[in-house]
Amino acid sequence: MQIFMIVFCALIAIITFLFWEFVAWFTHKYIMHGFLWTWHKSHHTVHDHKLERNDWFAVLFSLPCIGLLYYSTIVNYNPYLIAVGIGIFSYGVFYFIFHEVIVHQRIKWRPKRKSKYLKRIINAHYIHHSKHTKYGCEAFSFLIAPKKYEPKETFSK
Repeated sequence: MQIFMIVFCALIAIITFLFWEFVAWFTHKYIMHGFLWTWHKSHHTVHDHKLERNDWFAVLFSLPCIGLLYYSTIVNYNPYLIAVGIGIFSYGVFYFIFHEVIVHQRIKWRPKRKSKYLKRIINAHYIHHSKHTKYGCEAFSFLIAPKKYEPKETFSK
């Protein structure tokens, strides 16, 4: 019975992680490039600040994770909700490493060898940032990019 709960919770965490990519895509397309463009605009402009107004989205996205983990560990123990919290947390870690570190170089590190997938997802993000308004953008995902975003040439950004 214990092994079933571990496997089931791992499955919940994985499904939550994958679902959170949809949440991020939806939020990015319809909220960040919609009524909260006033926050997100800072991310589509060139500047020399360490922080941007757009960083408030990271705080906002962390609240469900913090709330779930607090509630399911301190208030009312629930391993299934802990698994959901772990899935959201894992997505946040992957997002931070990909978006903030690898793409935008907020921490100066980039893998020496890039897989085809990593090149494609970075290129999709660069295409997204080629527009400096909330209109006409494409490629709203963070960890998924269709083959059409395959770079035409090798880049070393």
